[in-house]
Amino acid sequence: MTGTTEHTGTVGETGAAEDARSAEERFAAFSTATVSDALDRLGRTGSLLGIAPLGPGQRMVGRAYTVRYVSASTPPGTVGDYLDDVPPGGVVVLDNDGRTDCTVWGDILTAVANAKGVAGTVIDGVCRDVHRALDLAYPVYSRGRFMRTGKDRVEVAEVQGPVNIGGVQVRPGDLIVGDQDGVVAVPQDCEEQVLAVAGEIAEREEGILRAALAGASIAEARAAYGYHNLQRKAGS
Repeated sequence: MTGTTEHTGTVGETGAAEDARSAEERFAAFSTATVSDALDRLGRTGSLLGIAPLGPGQRMVGRAYTVRYVSASTPPGTVGDYLDDVPPGGVVVLDNDGRTDCTVWGDILTAVANAKGVAGTVIDGVCRDVHRALDLAYPVYSRGRFMRTGKDRVEVAEVQGPVNIGGVQVRPGDLIVGDQDGVVAVPQDCEEQVLAVAGEIAEREEGILRAALAGASIAEARAAYGYHNLQRKAGS
């Protein structure tokens, strides 16, 4: 799990220093709210609707390793042993078509993923055995929790293909950012643009906060830093 705190200081690093850090490290500086606003500005989707953190204080950043489930055939197929192939620092992204009647993630997967250094798990569906994830502080984001197994109810249809999570298409390798507000997925083709816009938004919001705490009215502070335009596409 990436334990970096959210962005709290002015972005004053040089371009060379920025380039020396991985995208994961750079995204870890920003909250999902800031990344979501940056995606809005760029006209891209990425906020995963209905996918919520399992416990308080969760935070993760990593690249998507995707698995797509479908209803089980006759005879039923397997729920998958894909976890052996997920790299340390990756995020398991499971598309169970939003099903809440059976789970595709439980305590064995949680314990093994945590031991492997997997950054977290995102499920368009539900999880179970939540005590294990909470005890280990392993980040899980899902539509809820339910104890009924997915075995013989669902089966793996595809590994490392495009999936749909909370209304957003996620591809293998997309950057996944999660915190207490939920999860955003950043397409690989716009990572640098999102980082640049997120940095600008964070700086301007910090300026608003400084001005307001120094005695300016909220209206004055917001007007000074263009608050109402932060997420708007250029020219709109």
